[in-house]
Formats: sequence, structure tokens, C-alpha cells
Amino acid sequence: MSSKIMNTPFKKLALPLTVALGALCATAPAYALKTIHSERSLYRNLFVTEDGDLRCLTFRRATAGTRQTCFDKTQPDFLYFPYARMMIGSLYLNPNPGRILIVGLGGGTLPMTMRGILPNATIDVVEIDPAVTKAAKEFFNFKEDDKLKVTEEDGRVFVKKAIKAGTQYDLIMLDAFEDDYIPEHMLTREFLQEIKTILVPGGVVAANTFSSSGLYPYESATYAEAFGKFYNLKAANRVMWAQNGPLAAQETLDANAKALEPELEKRGVKSGMLFLMLNARQDWPDDARVLTDQFSPSNLLNTRVK
Repeated sequence: MSSKIMNTPFKKLALPLTVALGALCATAPAYALKTIHSERSLYRNLFVTEDGDLRCLTFRRATAGTRQTCFDKTQPDFLYFPYARMMIGSLYLNPNPGRILIVGLGGGTLPMTMRGILPNATIDVVEIDPAVTKAAKEFFNFKEDDKLKVTEEDGRVFVKKAIKAGTQYDLIMLDAFEDDYIPEHMLTREFLQEIKTILVPGGVVAANTFSSSGLYPYESATYAEAFGKFYNLKAANRVMWAQNGPLAAQETLDANAKALEPELEKRGVKSGMLFLMLNARQDWPDDARVLTDQFSPSNLLNTRVK
């Protein structure tokens, strides 16, 4: 995708953008869900559901609206959710990260996709809930190996230990996300500063969060304070791409996307669709308050904007 798209007048893009995003974000038909596994863990209710070849992991209640991970058993490498494609698209900023940290396992979609694309990368996954790890392995083909390991503990605790150990990462993916909740201690300026500490210079952060919420301006201001300018992508979810240093230019993203195209397109990641969403403009008020360890009332701020 040419870098010209970033400077194209909005009116010229309005129709194709609407059509493209409509296709990307179309709501799937209601499913006659069959629950094949249910469990009450220390942290949540957990369900694995099926409808035909579609298998999904859900939290809290077994409904289509609370799905965390889904895959089609006939094409398990295809990324079912747009947000997962947006997260994997962060490789456009750095196409060959040698060491990767993923906070939040779900069904294991992100680490298994990264393993397939980058077989030589070392991948650390942090998941607080052992029941989620167990479900990912039993129902979603997630597998650990000598370079892909899961640590079962709080994500921020893991990051603090990594700082103490001097461990650094080329790519960090923040996906500790449920239908209506991100742990508040992983939304704050202090947490993002800790994340930045374990990033190599030029290292990339990809964060899955909310596209429409009372938290939106607060999160935006917090990421901007920690990283400066960042790329924003919005569909049903919002994904932010940030870097520890200057943000890669569109020309760099174009070149990396072309190199990655054979691996990413077979997983449903298309640079043209992502670049239509991509922007680095400020779309939050200048006076939006930064979230801190002393001010992070996500339970009050996280009301969906209709």
C-alpha cells in the first residue's frame, strides 16, 4: 500500500473505507452455541463453545458477545477476529523480532501465529489463570516448546521481574483483555514506563484495547505520555502500535508489509485493510487526564460509548 494513502483527502477515501470496514467488522450471525467445556476458575467463569466447525473460548458467560478466541477447525491458522490481525500487523514496524513478550494467552492465537511466522523467535507468554492455559492446550492447539513458554502469574509482576533480571524484548503484545475489562494496574503510566524499560531501542508495543469507551481519551493520553506519537487502528476493537523511540514512517511499514505478505495474507492479515485504518493523529482532548497508579478508576470510566 502506497504511503500516499496517509495524505489522501478523506472524501476520496470515505466510500471505500466504509465498505472495507463494513466487511471487516460485520457482525457474525447469532450462533446456536454448544458448550463443550465449562469451568469456574479462581478468576472467572470459562467456557469453550462450538457451532459446527467454529470453536470459541468465552469468559463469564457462554454467549457470542463474550468470545475471547475463536478458530475454524477447517482452517486453524486463519485469524478469525479483526483485532488479532491488527495485533499481528505490528510486525510492519519490526518484521523480525527475536524476543517477544505476550501478556494474556486466551486460546493462544497470538503466540501460535507468531511461532508460525517466526520459528526462531523466543516467545514468553504471561497468563494469570491456569485454567486458561489448560483450555488453550486442550481445545485450541496451543503448544509450548523450547522457545515458547507460558508463565502463570500477573503480567505486571512478570514485567517487574524482567526489569530486575535485565531481560529485554523486541516486541511486546498486551492482550490482557476481556469483553469489558482490562486490569487497571496494566493501564497506567507507571506500567507503560515499566514496559518501555524492557523494550530494546526501537522495540514495538502492540496493545489491544477499546475502540469506544469512556476510557478512550485517558488511555490515549497515557500512551502518548509514555511513548509519544503512536499508530491507532480501530474496528470492533482498538489496537495501538507504539515504539521505544521514533515511530516508523509509512514508507518503512510499506516495505515490511511487502516482505511479510506471503506469511501474513494466508492468515487473513492484509496490509491494504490495515493501512486504511491506520493513523497517528490525536483524536482525544488535550486536557485528557493520564492514568496513573493513583488514578486508574477503570470500573467507573469504562462505559461503552454507543
